[in-house]
Amino acid sequence: MKLKKGDTVMVTIGKDKGKKGKIEKIFPKIGMATISGVNVYKRHTKKRDEKMPGGIIEHTRPLTIAKLALICPKCGKLTRVGFIVAKGEKERMCRKCKQKI
Repeated sequence: MKLKKGDTVMVTIGKDKGKKGKIEKIFPKIGMATISGVNVYKRHTKKRDEKMPGGIIEHTRPLTIAKLALICPKCGKLTRVGFIVAKGEKERMCRKCKQKI
């Protein structure tokens, strides 16, 4: 997986195009990720009991990883992720500035 939890990303396609945020959770089997403050929907819920009051709840839905671009922490540009194999370990690198992420 090229993106990991905690990476700063920008949305490139869709209703939230141009928004930035950190990855909160990754779903590798379905190729999706949830980003804080992005792809937020409202859900109207009915009152169930005293513990679960009704109202409008904001719910963050996952986005496909294809709609996300990584922001390099070193150079601050949108980039794709490359890999370097050094000393038997596989490490991620920025394709723009060639620095390890």
